Amino acid sequence: MKYHIITYGCQMNEADSERIAARLEKNHKKSRGLEGADLIVVNMCSIRKPAVDRVYGLIEKFKKIRKTRKIKTVLTGCILKRDLLKFRREFDEILEQDNKFKNFPEYCPKDTASIPISTGCNNSCSYCVVPHTRGKLKCRDHKEIIKEIKKSVRIGVKKIWLLGQNVNDYRSPSDKSVSFPELLKLADKIDGDFKIFFTSPHPKNFSDGLIKTLADSNHFSGYLNLPVQSGDDIILKRMNRPYTVKKYKDLVRKIRKAMPDINLSTDVIIGFPGETRKQFKNTEKLFKELNFNIAYINKYSPREGTASFKLKDDVPFKEKKRREQILIKIANHG
Repeated sequence: MKYHIITYGCQMNEADSERIAARLEKNHKKSRGLEGADLIVVNMCSIRKPAVDRVYGLIEKFKKIRKTRKIKTVLTGCILKRDLLKFRREFDEILEQDNKFKNFPEYCPKDTASIPISTGCNNSCSYCVVPHTRGKLKCRDHKEIIKEIKKSVRIGVKKIWLLGQNVNDYRSPSDKSVSFPELLKLADKIDGDFKIFFTSPHPKNFSDGLIKTLADSNHFSGYLNLPVQSGDDIILKRMNRPYTVKKYKDLVRKIRKAMPDINLSTDVIIGFPGETRKQFKNTEKLFKELNFNIAYINKYSPREGTASFKLKDDVPFKEKKRREQILIKIANHG
């Protein structure tokens, strides 16, 4: 039998797909596409509506394939209950997220290893479905993580990605003294030619200790993603992001002072409910001032179950697109 995996979402979903592939490789061969697959696994993400729409589009393809041959379809990933109920009739099997996280073995591609250090999140950003899909924060034991890093380095992996919804909330369940900086220090002691990347930290608790750990590290990649989400204090408050623009800028300055060559990226949401043109201008101003190396720009889309779903999505799509293009131009140093 042959399998094919379709992945939508963040690096956490990509990492989960790697683990699913590792399990399937024992009894299946990989198919190059849908047409040659007997087993199709869709690892989806409910965080943004376009990704959900893509899964709906796949269902029609599955129906056409079933007219000519028998296939089995499996759905897994970050799935809101509402989406789960809609898709349940369309897929042969639904995999539970917690079981997937605990039971699938590590799997390393040749150049990069994506290693989850935690799943779920204890924050309650008003736009985010993660607490509803992956639940509360659950951290992996630091010994398991270090063992997986060592194994990856031993087989020649050059890039180690440590993944979590908020990595700087990490605490090892077997030893609470092992926080995220301590985990990085343990990883840094591993011999080998590799670099450590991670995503994503939260600005609210990006500590001086973490900055020092990164600055002193021999294996830190020098790339840091630090999501700002908005350059306006009122919008940040509506998003339930517990920091101000000033605190974020102070943090960036502190990081750049400790690591002048840091490659800094950010995430931002445009068109959040109630965002005026003046408030967007504050985000535009922030982009110009901080001069990010990379920016991941997302147009707001309401998701049922989140706190912001109760707010009116009052910024027209055309206006969101206009604001997106402005930030893209700045991010590309235009």
